[in-house]
Amino acid sequence: MKNQWFQVVQIAAVYVGTVVGAGFATGREIVEFFTQYGIYGILGILICGFFFIHLGAKMMIISKKIRANSYQDLNLFLFGKSFGPVINFFMLVVLFGVTSVMLSGAGAIFEEQLQLSRQLGVIVTIVLTIIAMSFGSKGLFSVNIVVVPLLIIFSLLIAISSFDVHKFSAFQHESGPSFRWLISAISYAAFNLAMAEAVLVPLAQEVEDERVVKWGGIVGGATLTFILLSSHFALTTLPNVVSFDIPMAEVMKTSVISFYLIFIMVIYGEVFTSVIGNLFGLERHLVRVVSIPRMYIILFLLSGAFFVSQIGYSSLIAFLYPLFGYMSIVFLVLLFIKKVPKH
Repeated sequence: MKNQWFQVVQIAAVYVGTVVGAGFATGREIVEFFTQYGIYGILGILICGFFFIHLGAKMMIISKKIRANSYQDLNLFLFGKSFGPVINFFMLVVLFGVTSVMLSGAGAIFEEQLQLSRQLGVIVTIVLTIIAMSFGSKGLFSVNIVVVPLLIIFSLLIAISSFDVHKFSAFQHESGPSFRWLISAISYAAFNLAMAEAVLVPLAQEVEDERVVKWGGIVGGATLTFILLSSHFALTTLPNVVSFDIPMAEVMKTSVISFYLIFIMVIYGEVFTSVIGNLFGLERHLVRVVSIPRMYIILFLLSGAFFVSQIGYSSLIAFLYPLFGYMSIVFLVLLFIKKVPKH
């Protein structure tokens, strides 16, 4: 039984680590999709949390039932043989775009928080990624087991330390009612669940017990909801929150400065694991299509992502993430209505 719960924690950590990338960990995504809507952002997070808990577990259970080895197999099941290949191509483009955002996020951490060159941050991340990818996927899960608990602890610590009822109330009154918060929440859940396919689908095949897979999804989804809520409460206390690339670090400076550098390392760790996770998804897809050594594929992808990352971190998130989110809503709807196969 103890071994089963350890497996549940492992799956949950990978789930959280897959979703918590550059935009989530830095707080930029949370501002873009939730915090700017004030009190409506809380409702959006709860709706998003329901999708994370219910559909994250369902995705892995379906994958296990149909014996899917990659996100391509799950998409063929959801969209059919006619549209499945089109969606898989779309996923390829999206994973590449998100990898570019992660690299840009690494550069933003170096520039905004460490007062170092943005290009240095991007290049260091590329070099570390090449080294990690050369050793295979073994390090990815172990890194998440370390980084995710630290992120949970820091999210709770920041939320408690920075909470101010008066500031929070003032922020809410500035945000008028709008149905955009609902669209934003649904598109955010859709986008992140679609992105999580690349890691969660093959992960489900490595676990024998279906109950472990189910509870791993539930615990992971609940943990994501908790981190979203605690981060949202903390971010609402920061004046001009939309003007920062790394708003969570700014909150850290004003609340628990003694842990600031450790928190920056945790954020960077999440960015780094997200880059690796996305590249594994891309590489596993492309090796089926082209007969080129995998490291050449990785170098080609990182070179392209480097050039796209030059656009700028906040600009990429503001444009690409909502666009990908809207396009992923069809995936969310099909995953929601599709029945789990009995065998």
